Amino acid sequence: MNRRTFLCGLTLGTLSMPLAAEAQRSGQVPRIGFLSNGKPGPASPEREAFRRGLRELGWIEGQTVTIEYRWAEGDPSRYPALAAELVQLKVDVIVLSGPPALQAVRRATSTIPVVFVMLGPIAAGFGAEG
Repeated sequence: MNRRTFLCGLTLGTLSMPLAAEAQRSGQVPRIGFLSNGKPGPASPEREAFRRGLRELGWIEGQTVTIEYRWAEGDPSRYPALAAELVQLKVDVIVLSGPPALQAVRRATSTIPVVFVMLGPIAAGFGAEG
């Protein structure tokens, strides 16, 4: 198992509990906000790894979960507007990677759970050593 597969599985495992609870509570399909610095496209490696991980957990895009993709396309200055869009859509959780995206989402909401994948979150100032 490579590191990317492990991190994706860990992230998606974290997502599965709140999404299952929300889906049971409201009877609606849960919505995930996906914020990336990449570019949109059907062959995006990030997008495909994410979707594959969801499928492995039984979540099928368009059937059991809705994913709202937002792409910064290499321009981190776009993060605040993209984060605001996801908040306005009332997604159940936001998945992202990297400090600039996390900072934008933290400014946009304090109520929507955020799942992020990054190396060294403590060194970047997003947590405390335990």
